[in-house]
Amino acid sequence: MREYLSTSPAETEQLGERLAAVLRPGQVVAFFGDMGSGKTVFTRGLARGLRCTETVSSPTFALVHEYGGQPPLVHFDMYRISTWDELDSTGFYDYIDQGCVLAVEWSENIENALPEDAIRVEFFRGDGENDRLIQISGESAHEDLGN
Repeated sequence: MREYLSTSPAETEQLGERLAAVLRPGQVVAFFGDMGSGKTVFTRGLARGLRCTETVSSPTFALVHEYGGQPPLVHFDMYRISTWDELDSTGFYDYIDQGCVLAVEWSENIENALPEDAIRVEFFRGDGENDRLIQISGESAHEDLGN
């Protein structure tokens, strides 16, 4: 596991962009953290790093946003997902099989369905308003993404 301290949304976004550089098609990036902790901001960085041209927004009401990119980025919000049938209806497994990178907010709700090689990104609030401790673990945790 690697830990990073972000003191601004821009730094959180930059960390996401640096993680994108080590991702491969079919990889799942599973986010854990409270509302407003930086998950969507981090996803904006992933999108920029994967050369997506669409604007990233929270997928709360649509559950799934497709952003294109190389490989394509698909952004999930699992906040309201509580059953296997609901998860299946999102197309979660289909997107993995298509070689997309999946950014999954509220992964706590589908933890038992995450692939073993999922990258876990956990967000914790720091002392300052914009301070975030971001812990990255999993297959890409050995990569030093800088700070």
